[in-house]
Amino acid sequence: MCKSKKQLSNDVIEPSNSPHSNNFSTMPRKSSSRKSNKSHKSSSSTDPNSSSLSNNNSIPSTGSSYYYKDSWVTTSNSSSGPPLSRLRENLSEKPHIYDLSEIAAATNNFSLKPFSSSSSSTSWKCSIRGQNVILIQRKFRRPMNVSELVDRLGVICRSHHSSFVKLMGATISGNYIYLVYEYIQGGSLADCLRNPRNPHFTVLSDWLTRVKIAEEIAHGLEYIHHSTGLGCNFVHNHIKSTSIIISTNTLNAKICHFGTAQLCGEITMDTEEDSKKRGGKMPEFKRSGSGAMKLEGIRGYMAPEFQQTGVASEKSDVYAFGVVILELLSGQEALKHRFDEEWGGYVRVSVIETAKAAVEEGGGGVRRWVDKRLKDSYPVDVVEKLARLGLECVAEDPVNRPDMGWVVGRISHLYIESQKWVEKMGGLPTDFSVSLAPR
Repeated sequence: MCKSKKQLSNDVIEPSNSPHSNNFSTMPRKSSSRKSNKSHKSSSSTDPNSSSLSNNNSIPSTGSSYYYKDSWVTTSNSSSGPPLSRLRENLSEKPHIYDLSEIAAATNNFSLKPFSSSSSSTSWKCSIRGQNVILIQRKFRRPMNVSELVDRLGVICRSHHSSFVKLMGATISGNYIYLVYEYIQGGSLADCLRNPRNPHFTVLSDWLTRVKIAEEIAHGLEYIHHSTGLGCNFVHNHIKSTSIIISTNTLNAKICHFGTAQLCGEITMDTEEDSKKRGGKMPEFKRSGSGAMKLEGIRGYMAPEFQQTGVASEKSDVYAFGVVILELLSGQEALKHRFDEEWGGYVRVSVIETAKAAVEEGGGGVRRWVDKRLKDSYPVDVVEKLARLGLECVAEDPVNRPDMGWVVGRISHLYIESQKWVEKMGGLPTDFSVSLAPR
């Protein structure tokens, strides 16, 4: 099966030498015995002044302490006060605020070999509370008080969809947030399509599987945009082939990093009150932080307006989704460099450009453009329709890009057409070619 590990880069975000000293949001679990209360008492001596979000607060020296609504709250050793129960009500049925000590223990005090690493995050595969998880460390992009974080975390953890990698919970320490996601056995869509060890092989050699993956991603993104239950809509802001996991056994697609942009402060969204003031108009998504903040995006997936302003929106998500669809059809990278013999140097080629050229040429061009490992075992008319849909999603003007609700309906129809084609062909094997078109 394909693997999703990445090479460790030189710009890994290293945690502090003593992560416990920076912990300002460690949340004690409800105590059921005097012994556990004593342990909470000892842990409450952590100094919050190291955090930029708790400047002048000091933790009381007696009882269990936790951060709630911009202040430290103390409960006696004999009982827990109402604020803690109100805090739990904001979350899902299970507690999702982890103690930083759990995070440190799971990663062997952050010395565990990273599962993947980039300039903006580090992740570890580990076990927390008896469950295999992926732990992601990211830096906050803007200051955020704990009550705001808890409110967002509660909504995100209550949002369930079969196309998501489930967010289990989080904790914060200093300028860092630690996000705990369920572990899915499988590999990224990028690695499944482009295995450097064996470029002629892919587990996605069946056309119907690829259309199913496109439909699952579309359903998940449509849910993010319209059905999270928030007063204003969500955006994902990290849609790309490396952030989609293909499960080993079922080859189902699951979107990673759901809620990361909101929890890390990459995106500032209007509140429900702001929505009422706008009279029901679409919410405004704003770039967080100062103008010098690094752009959160990957080349090849960033919509033109996002590159100019750094403002994420539903339309920039649709653009990234369109790129993923074109990757799924062609097997090509979103952006690559190709050596040009005439020019004598490397030129940058995007999958959008190759798709446009293929669709303009027609049936023969589409056949030459589609991933050859599908071996012509696909309905050409359906492939062309899906390619055109992908190109609609990457329209230069965001106004011309479709809404994900419409996209879901369109892809579902193409999936049904593909099923009928398979039935008509009598379950045609993927290694049998029916195309007579030249390549």
